[in-house]
Amino acid sequence: MTIRWGVSPIAWANDDMPELGGDTTLDALLTDVRDIGFDGVELGNKFPRDAATLGPIMKRYGLDIVGGWYSANLLRRDADAEIAAMRDHLTLLEAMGSSVFILAETSNAVHCDRWGSRLDTHPQLSDDEWQRFGDRLNAVAAHVNARGLRFAYHHHLGTAVETAAELDRFFAATDNHVGLVLDTGHALYGGIDPIAVVRSHPDRINHVHCKDVRTARHAEFHASGTSFLNGVVGGMFTTPGDGDYDYAPFLRTLRDIDYSGWIVIEAEQDPAVADPRTYSQGGLDTLKRLAAETGLV
Repeated sequence: MTIRWGVSPIAWANDDMPELGGDTTLDALLTDVRDIGFDGVELGNKFPRDAATLGPIMKRYGLDIVGGWYSANLLRRDADAEIAAMRDHLTLLEAMGSSVFILAETSNAVHCDRWGSRLDTHPQLSDDEWQRFGDRLNAVAAHVNARGLRFAYHHHLGTAVETAAELDRFFAATDNHVGLVLDTGHALYGGIDPIAVVRSHPDRINHVHCKDVRTARHAEFHASGTSFLNGVVGGMFTTPGDGDYDYAPFLRTLRDIDYSGWIVIEAEQDPAVADPRTYSQGGLDTLKRLAAETGLV
């Protein structure tokens, strides 16, 4: 695998706010994804979860299933219980030929609480919790990797791995086989420098999510106590090339470490305001142009 280009369906239909894009059909979504020129798509709430049904659909559109988000509860159950809980999800990804398993700890997350949470708060772990969390992640990641997928942990606003210090704790608490989804948007809003992460932990970068940021809008939402989901609706994220982040140095750094894998545009907005086909096309065009200019492809 070299560089393959994917997209998250969250721009068309939001898993955390089903009312966003609720009337969008899977056929309409996949038609857009194919016509824009993506190689694959991550799972979302419009997708059937059995390979016998999903496989022929994806074949018809000529698209791969990149992977799909899995919500873990490793702070509340041990690794064996988590492995049992993820069985169906992992089996589906195997059957679909996916290469990456995306996991985030959500047992204490607040980002899905649209009306009761704030961008300026997120859960904190004690030293004992970090130790236990890391040990369990090590075991779960080893299981996923042994099944032939690349384990990739998703740092995320509103979760226990949001800030630069917490990402450092994540790396310290886990072994090198525990990979990362490096998400540019969540990194930047969490005070994390994506380029610094690539340089310091090149062997951990198993998957890349690209979203752009509107920093002034986020600063306003952060100061006013807006929730993550209302920040999404308010447009604090957008697709690469439409926001404030300069993607050229980031892609050049991926080239420097010889990154091979998926680069996925995951840029949730309100589809009634930001047409997902138009924005995703612009994002892919931007990334492909910069990837060529920087020598990544």
